[in-house]
Amino acid sequence: MELSKSPVPPDAQHYLVCGIEDCEKNCQFYCNDCHQPMCEQCRDEHQKNKKSKNHEVVHYKQRKRQIPVEKCKIHPTKDIDLLCEKCQIPICSKCTATKEHRGHVFTDLEIVFAEKCSLCHVEIAKIRNYFEPTSQDLKTVIAEDVTKIKKTMEDIRTSMKAEAESVKKLVDTVTSEKMEQVNKIEQSLLETLSGQNKKIDDYINYLNDLIKTFYCYLSSSDIDNLTFALKSENLMIQPIPETFKPVPPVFTAGQYIKEDIAKLLGRITVPNTKPENRKIKPMETASTHLKPTEKQGKQDREKSDVKQTLSLSSSVTKVREYTVPGFYHVLHISLGKSGRLWFSDLFGNLVQTDLQGNQIQKIKTSGRDEGYHTVTQDGDLIYTDKQNKVINRITPDNTITEFIKTGGWIPLSIHSSHINGDILVGMIKDDKEGKITRYNKTGTEIQNIQSDNKGQGLYRCAYYITENINGDVCVSDIDKHAVVVVDKSGQHRFSYRGQRSGFIPYGICTDVLGHILVCDVNSDTVHLLHQDGQLLSQLQTPQQGVERPRSVCLDDENNLWVGHCYTNTVTVYKYLQ
Repeated sequence: MELSKSPVPPDAQHYLVCGIEDCEKNCQFYCNDCHQPMCEQCRDEHQKNKKSKNHEVVHYKQRKRQIPVEKCKIHPTKDIDLLCEKCQIPICSKCTATKEHRGHVFTDLEIVFAEKCSLCHVEIAKIRNYFEPTSQDLKTVIAEDVTKIKKTMEDIRTSMKAEAESVKKLVDTVTSEKMEQVNKIEQSLLETLSGQNKKIDDYINYLNDLIKTFYCYLSSSDIDNLTFALKSENLMIQPIPETFKPVPPVFTAGQYIKEDIAKLLGRITVPNTKPENRKIKPMETASTHLKPTEKQGKQDREKSDVKQTLSLSSSVTKVREYTVPGFYHVLHISLGKSGRLWFSDLFGNLVQTDLQGNQIQKIKTSGRDEGYHTVTQDGDLIYTDKQNKVINRITPDNTITEFIKTGGWIPLSIHSSHINGDILVGMIKDDKEGKITRYNKTGTEIQNIQSDNKGQGLYRCAYYITENINGDVCVSDIDKHAVVVVDKSGQHRFSYRGQRSGFIPYGICTDVLGHILVCDVNSDTVHLLHQDGQLLSQLQTPQQGVERPRSVCLDDENNLWVGHCYTNTVTVYKYLQ
């Protein structure tokens, strides 16, 4: 819906007739003193006239608006033509002498009116040139989102139908197997009953034969034969054979409810994420009214300058090396403030050093070779405690406090966002189920990322985690042999599985250009990826003398720090120029 427009806007370009008598030429100019529209020829004559040569003649669009004629209510014969600055009410010239306005300052109402008209023109221009087009752009974006949402929902419907069809097939298969079982039981019982029936038939035949025998003896005239027969055991009637009633099977109906069926068909979840505000392009003419803070403006300019000047170097240069005292491995690195660094090894040792390698403090944790510590925007170190299922915080004064409880989930990896300070935690449950949970700075849970839009689990073992400059969450999943990347809303973007089989991602970080850097345990290299998942290069390789890279991070000078598996040496490289 477009903004309503007046039939004839006051600045519309129509054919205007010169206001000088008997002249019908096109009006282009305006005399602000005479309030007279005029053509170019009449303007020239007007400025040559001795009486009007000092008049202010401007282009018609720049004219001063003539104030509407309105009579003073106190002095009906006088026109209102002044503004009392103190009382801020329009008055006539005769009112200036009254007691109410004596000693006040007055301004020509025509000047005030012209200023207000000019302001209206400025605001109209803003609406036409910025607010209306920008709103129309937003409508276009919203329409695109409508299309995307419809496609997403249709994909969900298709997935749900596929799930339902799969369940139906499974039900048909199980039903067929159950029916076959019933048929076999029925056949067995009927065979048993048939055997019993034959047994009774044989017994009845035996009785009939016995009756015939008795009749034979009765018809005999030999008394001795009859006497002998009656004494014979063969003529004793055998007992009726025993039979038993069959025990029929009993059908027990399945115990299920609607929710059980719903679980079989997957689930639909709406990410517990605050909707992102649509970006509205700034109005250039309004920059003087919307000045950023000096600090923020400086930071934005610095970031913009860095992005514009940096690019990938044609070679990787070693800048310097550091030794972490008392370590045999450097499996994760967290960069703190004031040049302080945190390193961890395979045995739960977490050490803080300065840039000269001098140890500042050391604590014992339950961590091993996962990325289990990070430094927040406030300079605090936070780290996961797998045994107690909590996240601890170390403040700059070295106080350790319990920060977040993770319930039934074991926290593995952790990262503090450089964008907004959110805390991203990779977790595992029952050694087969993984998820990413986002907390805000205060430790309040605000988002869970666990499945894709088809209900398939995204993670198994989120060993290392980081965030890219566009808000993507990047995870090294050692069980899935992939770098799993989702956007900030939790939608799966891509999974990078290396260039050959056996890819095992470990330490991971991102740079100011949006590149993803990840260590591959299998090939002992550091892969440099585009933020959309394409491999750009392998920065460190065994051929370059690099051995067993396991951890990576970037410092404020965009240098790459690499920790190794079998040495306490940390090497710093420059790969951007």
